[in-house]
Amino acid sequence: MLAAIHDPPPQLFLRGDGEDEILDRPAVAIVGARACSAYGRSVARSLAREIAAAGLVVVSGMARGIDGEAHRGALDADGVTIAVLGCGIDRDYPAAHAELARRICTRGLVVSEYEPGIEPAPWRFPARNRIIAGLCAATVVVEARERSGALITADFALEEGRDVLAVPGEITSTLSGGTNALLKLGAGPVTGAADILELFDLVPAAREPAPVGPVAQALYARLQEGALTADELVRASGVDPAQ
Repeated sequence: MLAAIHDPPPQLFLRGDGEDEILDRPAVAIVGARACSAYGRSVARSLAREIAAAGLVVVSGMARGIDGEAHRGALDADGVTIAVLGCGIDRDYPAAHAELARRICTRGLVVSEYEPGIEPAPWRFPARNRIIAGLCAATVVVEARERSGALITADFALEEGRDVLAVPGEITSTLSGGTNALLKLGAGPVTGAADILELFDLVPAAREPAPVGPVAQALYARLQEGALTADELVRASGVDPAQ
């Protein structure tokens, strides 16, 4: 998909144990602002975890905030994730994400169009966003202000005819100004991983059933014997009413 964009990178440097074919697998970009809320972090991580568990590659920019949580979510599911850098692949940027980069490399790739040794520079990050969008069939903006760099990624995706989705946010929060604006312009709303997976005709991976504790087992066994009132059920089960 990357080779089909209007301005493909002349070269792409790769770091990691993942195979080159990862770049051609169905992928979704999960992006957003560095300065984000706890809600945004939680949503980014859970969405990435669920779509990675369903077999999609999660692509982001390894920045602080939403990007980092997207990578972590994919890794939580033992899934595959790709980090696209605005510097050389030998530069762990930001430095606080050096361990995250190492983890990404064990199951995926860190990629860049810039040669090793190239330092990060502000103008390089908007340029790398076209690669994030170009690798993916869809881009999801989780949380972003009205002038966030994540919206540049969404613009690139739109220019290439790719799907753009956004997570609704509080209408009074400036942190959601950009995502709410995308929704007004027609971006697909994301209220759960299923909204992303349906673009690929996928369904969420089955979850392991939660373990049933002894209290629940006792209550269920008593109910199997016949209908009881709430008070009778409590007395018959021997459970402390406070529980």
